[in-house]
Amino acid sequence: MINKNSKVGIIIPAYNEEDKIKNTIESIKHLPWIERILVVDDGSDDNTANFASEAGADVLSLHRNRGKAYAMKTGYFNSNSDILVFLDADIVDGAAQISKLVDPIWNGEAGAVIAHFPMTAGGGGFGLVKGLAKKGLNILTGQKLTSVLSGQRAFLRTELSPDFFDYRGFGIEFGMTVDMLNNGIKIKEVDVNMRHRLTGKDWAGFRHRFRQFCDIFIVLSRKLIKRAIHKS
Repeated sequence: MINKNSKVGIIIPAYNEEDKIKNTIESIKHLPWIERILVVDDGSDDNTANFASEAGADVLSLHRNRGKAYAMKTGYFNSNSDILVFLDADIVDGAAQISKLVDPIWNGEAGAVIAHFPMTAGGGGFGLVKGLAKKGLNILTGQKLTSVLSGQRAFLRTELSPDFFDYRGFGIEFGMTVDMLNNGIKIKEVDVNMRHRLTGKDWAGFRHRFRQFCDIFIVLSRKLIKRAIHKS
């Protein structure tokens, strides 16, 4: 039975986030209903693991970089809390607002909750990646969500399946969301005032978004092919 006494486990996949990880952990560790903060260090070659441990988190270090989806899955298998919250490691403001993600699950309103970030002037690209994710989600599920790619998510643990993490690269949030909706899991989006590192309109930013676009397109294509084969 999920209620206000149900403890919450925080899982933070992190790769070379020594400049942000400590702030993220320290901004939430005071919350009394958090049972455990687990940082899955995804083969970082900086001080991410040490700084996370110093800030009070449990740290599980992977021997090499395996990607965000693998790190999330590792955290899932190593966390037993009734409610699991996944956070990005680069939250620079508002991480304590994770209570907004947990409340709908405590109240029985949803099996999964996704954070919707405010628009930030001057950051991001031209909306192609988000547009692909939103359109692809609608094609595959018949439903519409705004924050398909948000990495800040809370789940009722019993609603999760290991298969939901079987994606590579930046396709994890998109693929997982599609799978949950197609399995009848109710997802709720909530507005938060969190901020994290933005990719700008420079070469690094465009390269990052190109990789995102490709990874999401691959997931979308594979699911469409699989659906076509199933219907034939």
